[in-house]
Amino acid sequence: MTERRKILVTSALPYANGPIHLGHLVEYIQTDIWVRFQKLRGHSCYYVCADDTHGTPIMLRAAQEGITPEALIGRMHAEHLQDFTAFHVDFDNYYTTHSTENRALASEIYRRLLAGGHITRRTIKQAYDPVKEMFLPDRFIRGECPRCGAKDQYGDSCEVCGATYSPTELKNAVSALSGAKPIEKESEHFFFKLGDFGTWLREWTRAGHLQPEVANKLDEWFNAGLQDWDISRDAPYFGFEIPDAPGKYFYVWLDAPIGYMASFKNFCESDKGRAARLRFEDYWGKDSDAELYHFIGKDILYFHALFWPAMLHGSGHRTPTAINAHGFLTINGQKMSKSRGTFINARTYLNHLNPEYLRYYFAAKLSSRVEDIDLNFDDYAARINSNLVGKFVNIASRAAGFITRQFDGKLGDTLAQSALVDELRAERDVIAGYYDKREYAEAVRAIMALADRANAYVDEAKPWVLAKDPARAAELHQVCTTAINLFR
Repeated sequence: MTERRKILVTSALPYANGPIHLGHLVEYIQTDIWVRFQKLRGHSCYYVCADDTHGTPIMLRAAQEGITPEALIGRMHAEHLQDFTAFHVDFDNYYTTHSTENRALASEIYRRLLAGGHITRRTIKQAYDPVKEMFLPDRFIRGECPRCGAKDQYGDSCEVCGATYSPTELKNAVSALSGAKPIEKESEHFFFKLGDFGTWLREWTRAGHLQPEVANKLDEWFNAGLQDWDISRDAPYFGFEIPDAPGKYFYVWLDAPIGYMASFKNFCESDKGRAARLRFEDYWGKDSDAELYHFIGKDILYFHALFWPAMLHGSGHRTPTAINAHGFLTINGQKMSKSRGTFINARTYLNHLNPEYLRYYFAAKLSSRVEDIDLNFDDYAARINSNLVGKFVNIASRAAGFITRQFDGKLGDTLAQSALVDELRAERDVIAGYYDKREYAEAVRAIMALADRANAYVDEAKPWVLAKDPARAAELHQVCTTAINLFR
């Protein structure tokens, strides 16, 4: 047995503005498999997550529904956890970013960064809705693309030609909330000086904490120059007010990753956490000897691989052991799209199909690389029928009936092929290595190769023939006992 490791694992926080869909589940299933593996190996491994609950979209949706933001995020939390549980994603703690722990930690980290000289203030111009009397996020401004002229495009990018631009460049811009023409208005904002950590981040991102392709991608941002990050938003805003700055709120992306820390802190103070004698500082303190892993999608690399480690380092906390990024999910070769009918919610899937099938299918496709995976339903049906049922479950089903009917459901004392059972068991370290490195597709391939060997044995031993001869009952018992041990 290897030395017992102390591991904390997180998945990115799902936004509380909508339901869990199959694209989300790639990450949570990938993480859950890895956590289950570490726990099976006897390591001290904890998996925490939370709903990401702050920001303008939450505030506006709640207003649209005629309820408070707190009521909206409470309902979404229950729905999210229900879907995750149905897919057997087993968190040690599933929390919320709208918590006393998160408020305290976000304020503490901000104050430390401020004391370290890493926060600056300056006045900026922003689009303002004169009817709703609020500053508009880029996504709430619509107009004509300044490059190709496409109508009804967002204030930051065009979905037709792919151009990116500032909201002030948008032609015939209107507020998506009121339809009014936005005006420009000045406001003082708070900025995190990411450039203060440029040298440290260059070293950190090349020290094995990231996949090689991620580190290479980050070079583009280093070469372009690290920009100050706007961490504040003006009222009205659903979030945490910045200490000593009335009417100014932390931007959702400031407190969202701190939600990892808050969820773990909440877990430490729970009955289960106290029983395990967990201490927050042992996992998040600067001198922590624990391992910390974040599983995230490739679309949020900038926040997790640059801002987040810089915030932690600058505020005197430990930084992640590794950040494991994955690609997107396509369905039948296409991006998930509501108009094409390829946008599938977790609950829709659960209404029709077994969640274990999807867990197996994703595992059979996932690797440690940042690659998109495709859910092709013809391939899905073929793999489930051929591999999961036809090979794996088949080993047990070909023997269990005889054990039940003829031997009172009890296995024999001896094996017909102990050498074969030992050969399969001998592969465990190789397969464990695949799991540990997140090479699930390789693990599944190796496991199915063993299933082929087990089925070949059953084909050769022919228990259905032995069952016809009462004189060979002892042999049948041995053969079926061997098959069940091969299955195990």
